[in-house]
Amino acid sequence: MLDQILDFVKEHMHNNPEVASVIPADQQDEIHREIATHINNGLQNQASSQSGLGGVLSTLSHILGSGADIASAIEGGLVNSLASKFGLSPMITGAIAGTLPGLINKFVQSKSNSTQNNVVRGS
Repeated sequence: MLDQILDFVKEHMHNNPEVASVIPADQQDEIHREIATHINNGLQNQASSQSGLGGVLSTLSHILGSGADIASAIEGGLVNSLASKFGLSPMITGAIAGTLPGLINKFVQSKSNSTQNNVVRGS
């Protein structure tokens, strides 16, 4: 799942030139990986209490409804990590953090649609 999230992060940042332009070019890959890792960990923590396909669908539905809450939970750790590991300014980390709700919702919606399509095909 981390690779899928990483692809979404790269695409999302590319589609947000105002954010992409403030990320140092020589650190883009590492920063994208850091963002993807934090999102992956946040989603796994959110889903850890759920099990089975029904649990996954339930968790995805919950995440879609509360994407801002998850983004807020991920944001704090991510901002600190980006600042400490890469020396990014608050302006840059704030710009990146501002993209999290949209990015998370887009990814979760994609996964939810994919899971629902697989359930329908499997019936």
